[in-house]
Amino acid sequence: MADLAFERELSSFRRGVQEGTSIAIGYFPIAITFGLIAKSTGLSLSETVLMSLIVFAGASQYMALNLLTLGTGIYEIILTTFIVNIRHFLMSASLNEKAEDDHLLKKAGYAFGITDETFSVASMNNKEVTSGYMYGVNGISYASWVVSSGLGFIFGAALPHVLQESMSIALYAMFIGLLVPSLKGHVKVVLLSLTAACLNSAFTLSHLLSTGWSIVAATLLSAVAIEAAAVLKKKRGGQEIE
Repeated sequence: MADLAFERELSSFRRGVQEGTSIAIGYFPIAITFGLIAKSTGLSLSETVLMSLIVFAGASQYMALNLLTLGTGIYEIILTTFIVNIRHFLMSASLNEKAEDDHLLKKAGYAFGITDETFSVASMNNKEVTSGYMYGVNGISYASWVVSSGLGFIFGAALPHVLQESMSIALYAMFIGLLVPSLKGHVKVVLLSLTAACLNSAFTLSHLLSTGWSIVAATLLSAVAIEAAAVLKKKRGGQEIE
């Protein structure tokens, strides 16, 4: 009986690795770029790899690098990245509905590795989501992200100093690349971005808040304001803001 259970888990793990391979390949260039930018930001190799090991969240890691460049304090960085990653609570809760009953520690283990991409693959899986399957999907994705981050840093160290310094521009280019596609056909995202930008500029230029707290306050206030406006408009019978 124990052998059958082990074989079942092993089979699920292999299936997870196979389905997670495409994610691992997709992570490679993004993690390489992260390692390059981390090098130009002033992080050491151990700090770069450790961030990928502990955080394992692309958007948050890129944001943390940006905040470090701005000289933001540690508490502002932690709070900002927490806000960005709140969606992981929802993804984990949703995936738990499809997951098999298993030990809490096993679920906690693979919950750490849930990202937007691994969640999408697992949620579209027609079969029951087993712990072995999730460890397979998450494991190969996690390994790709961590190893590629280190490789990016090492390759970055071999680049000329001028080119290393110019890599910081890639950080802003990536954020623009992530933002622009989401603006198309989504009025709410446009309003949210403009409101957050205006609030952050106002807080920063008026010296009411430090750079880090300006970003945190602008993010929270703009999200609350736009969502409140959308709810009020819907209650009054207007067209919902999308």
